[in-house]
Amino acid sequence: MEKIEEQFANLNIVKRSSETKEPTYLLGIDTSKTVQAEKGSFVAVLCSNGSIRIYDKERLNVLREFRGYPGLNGVKFANSCDSVYSSCTDGTVKCWDARLASEKPVQLFKGYPSNIFISFDISCNDHVICAGTEKVDDDALLVFWDARINSQDLSTTKDPLGAYSETHSDDITQVCFHPSNPNMVVSGSTDGLVNVFDITVDNEEDALVTTCNSVSSVSYIGWSGKDYKQIYCMTHDEGFCWWDLNHLDTNEPITCLNIPDVREVINVKEGILDYLIGGLYHEKTDKLFVVGGTNTGIIHIMSCTTSGLVHVTRLQGGHAATVRSFCWNMQDDSLLTGGEDAQLLLWKPGAVEKTLTKKDSMKIASSVYQRVRVHSNDSYKKRKKQ
Repeated sequence: MEKIEEQFANLNIVKRSSETKEPTYLLGIDTSKTVQAEKGSFVAVLCSNGSIRIYDKERLNVLREFRGYPGLNGVKFANSCDSVYSSCTDGTVKCWDARLASEKPVQLFKGYPSNIFISFDISCNDHVICAGTEKVDDDALLVFWDARINSQDLSTTKDPLGAYSETHSDDITQVCFHPSNPNMVVSGSTDGLVNVFDITVDNEEDALVTTCNSVSSVSYIGWSGKDYKQIYCMTHDEGFCWWDLNHLDTNEPITCLNIPDVREVINVKEGILDYLIGGLYHEKTDKLFVVGGTNTGIIHIMSCTTSGLVHVTRLQGGHAATVRSFCWNMQDDSLLTGGEDAQLLLWKPGAVEKTLTKKDSMKIASSVYQRVRVHSNDSYKKRKKQ
């Protein structure tokens, strides 16, 4: 097998998305886990105008669009079907069927009064949804729902199972279930804390497995390592932290790496790094990578070791503005990227782009720009505890 670093270095653009009537920032990307006969995979993209676009992965043409839902945060496919989820600042998590043209959600998960959801995830067995709220008054909640469809109750609206309210003191910006254990979930907040929970335990205090402190507002979290027993996070001021949960019951420190500002320590080989986008754990090689970029659209991929981050490669010639989102596919080693130039790009190792005309920058203004900008901590300034 080719070294993964060489695969990344050989990534080339194979396809660019078709133009849309309304150019928007592409804020989040996910691909369907199921493959339709003769149709291939779906790609769901969260756009800054409050819509979710469904693309055909190979052609990157828009199949349908769910519009008119301002305040959406995140986009995620179910693991066993083509349902697409997104949390919303109106206090709901919405679910659409990616195969249907209907713009109306097929399910609505309602929160408690005054909930403003800004993060969410669904467990790997599709049984539980968890969403994180903004802090309102003194409360920042993790709210849970049963996502299973009950044949006795075909109602499209579901109320919460319950909530955690004691473990975060500020906006909960990230929620991420374990990739293979549906009972483990990690949350991150502007309070700097990254909390790991076992949701099979009855009460919140006992469900809290461990708390890690990033000492800064959390912008991204993920699982890594063999059997996914490590967690990592990025912060709104471009910091990176990495912890090993295998050491919870030993005398070994659980912190593998803590970099307050990656931009100050990384050498990207005659270039600059302006921001971090997210992380990528490559299961086949048991390696963690960090993805970042520049304001001119260059993407940097860095490998993660306990000694620090090492620059692997840069991907350029694709985007003309800040890259906001990406999605790595382990099955075919492809990479999808989306940015402020309104482009969705598909990269594959050794590929040749079918159309070689590079689009001009379509950098556009967005009414939600300040709210959702992931690499600025202007909108997520750490607040002093009351």
